[in-house]
Amino acid sequence: MFKKILIANRGEIACRIIKTCRKLGIRTVAVFSDADQTALHVQMADDAVHIGGAKATESYLMPERIVAACQATDAEAVHPGYGFLSEDAEFALELSKAGIPFIGPRIEAIQSMGDKILSKKKATQAGVSVAPGFLGVLPDADAAIEAARPIGYPVMLKASAGGGGRGMRICRTDQGLREAFVQASREAKSAFGDERMFIERYIEEPRHIEIQVLGDRYGNVVHLGERECSIQRRHQKVIEEAPSPFIDAKTRAAMGAQAVALAKAVDYSSAGTVEFIVDKNRNFYFLEMNTRIQVEHPVTELVTGLDLVEEMIRNAAGERLRYAQDDIKFKGWAIEARLYAEDPARDFFPSPGTITEWTPAADSASVRVDTGVLAGNEISLYYDPMIAKVCSYGRDRGEAIEHMKNALAATTVGGVRSNLAFLAAVMREPRFVAGDLSTNFIKDVWPKGFAAAK
Repeated sequence: MFKKILIANRGEIACRIIKTCRKLGIRTVAVFSDADQTALHVQMADDAVHIGGAKATESYLMPERIVAACQATDAEAVHPGYGFLSEDAEFALELSKAGIPFIGPRIEAIQSMGDKILSKKKATQAGVSVAPGFLGVLPDADAAIEAARPIGYPVMLKASAGGGGRGMRICRTDQGLREAFVQASREAKSAFGDERMFIERYIEEPRHIEIQVLGDRYGNVVHLGERECSIQRRHQKVIEEAPSPFIDAKTRAAMGAQAVALAKAVDYSSAGTVEFIVDKNRNFYFLEMNTRIQVEHPVTELVTGLDLVEEMIRNAAGERLRYAQDDIKFKGWAIEARLYAEDPARDFFPSPGTITEWTPAADSASVRVDTGVLAGNEISLYYDPMIAKVCSYGRDRGEAIEHMKNALAATTVGGVRSNLAFLAAVMREPRFVAGDLSTNFIKDVWPKGFAAAK
């Protein structure tokens, strides 16, 4: 087992990793930018290294500075968390060259699953259900229109290197596709340095459901059930839960089997997530595989009793997976609400500033709060404006919802606008309580925006 781990991240996920390292008796090294000198993860770690300016491109996205920080502190491995360099194969390669283990999957798996076109081809080869589409690179709008016609409208235009909803457009006509192609390819070029686009059928009334997988370096892979992630704004998740109120045992088994098949096909180790889009008849189609720990991993931990960060560390240290599929048991229900410094009344626009007051709900058997901030900290315009992940756990979904309502009511945020009232409104919304979800949930419930409903 490692004696010291460097965490190449910030915020709540860095704090979350530190907690597991403490439990395992592993010392930790934090890295920080100019904007994060007083951040909670810096205070929690055993050691901390300054790596550059406030912009992520001047600090957290600089592999050479992470490697240098490892060497300066004798860190034996790196956990990347999520975002930043977590799915950067070149970063993993640089660590390998320096003899530093990467707490994540093999480089080849990151590469094959990081390209949306290649990943869908790999999924097809592994027998995973993929939505009808054209997986070749579309050079221009005319080619996109030609590819869309045999698929049939509506279609979803996507960036091959995309993520977080960027470079995605729903198109219902030739003209709409022509206009969207220009916008989406430009957005993809700006966000990822890669303007390649592909196209697939858009699933009406879709639900976004993902399967957590866990593998080791000896070919063993299990799945840890599903998470429902359908409540989203701008294709980014806001509320997640495990299990899904929509998935039955038969569908869960089929989705789990396909997720495991894909993981084995790419020789996957560590924690990862296979994402699916599911239609109203429970037909499911592969979206992508995330080769890192997910933001919403706590709900899986709550219903399985496993510590996914611990499993990732053990895997990177060369240990075998400690569980067979039959050992994985699901108990109860968990919900996660992402608390952001953003204004729901202004289309969830970020609200940077200093947090003058921060009182989270107390951790208990029914509430878990993962956070990376303290009162007095600044929500910087340079990073994701997440304040915390508020999680609830109950014997069933109704109980988990009630615990979430209470947790949100006990939460206070001052100094910045937040989506706290919006999250509370979701918990009260009859459609949510009934489990009637889709990725269009927010637009359907608040068609004129959340401000109009207040």
